[in-house]
Amino acid sequence: MRDVFGAGARSQLFKLHTQTSGRSLIAAEFKNNLTRTAAELMLAYMNATNSCHSNSADEPFTTPSEEWIRLAAHGQAILLEESGIFKHTMNLLSGSPGMKAVERAVEAAILEEFREIERLGGVLAAVEDRFQRSQIQSAAHRYEQQIYDGTRPIIGLNKYRNGADDVPEVKLARTPRAKQQLQVDRLAKFKKKNAAKAKRALDKLVDVVERGDNCFPALLEAVEVCSLGQITGRLQEVVGRFRPMV
Repeated sequence: MRDVFGAGARSQLFKLHTQTSGRSLIAAEFKNNLTRTAAELMLAYMNATNSCHSNSADEPFTTPSEEWIRLAAHGQAILLEESGIFKHTMNLLSGSPGMKAVERAVEAAILEEFREIERLGGVLAAVEDRFQRSQIQSAAHRYEQQIYDGTRPIIGLNKYRNGADDVPEVKLARTPRAKQQLQVDRLAKFKKKNAAKAKRALDKLVDVVERGDNCFPALLEAVEVCSLGQITGRLQEVVGRFRPMV
């Protein structure tokens, strides 16, 4: 940030937010997901995260349900408030030679990605070249291949499996129609209330975009009085909609 973009000291500071991996949640013997999430929470807190979101164990099947959301939240509470592990320090791995080696490897990989994007002509050029999407697809394929050939052990799926292929009884979370309609009505009321303000905010946002200036301040103003659909719809009128090159 400092060397490439000339960032000041304040802009180099950041808060570290961590979310446990939804990708690691497995449908087979899904209750094991509680342990997977707990292990990821431990790593997050041992590396001094400022905030953390823990995924729900039933996410392979459904939108998280109340029971499993509560268990996910309790996982954090047990670690932080009950276990005593993090009572005096949150950065237990600080200065660890092993962790430093991991940090250097991750940093080198990230900088290599940045260099490749620059070689392609920047972020927009890389998007048009489908670089980011191809990287995600390659990583996903590599992950699934490792599960398939057993080089990545997944307990209950490709290792120590009990042999059962039955889908467990999991209550699916569905939003009642009444609540769906409530949100539709709230949105309509919001648009009606802010119609005049929304027009001014969208006009200002479009003006900033057309000049090529930093649109973030105008965008923050717009979200106070506009819906996401209103903002994206107006921007699409100006800059179009991305279509991947085939």
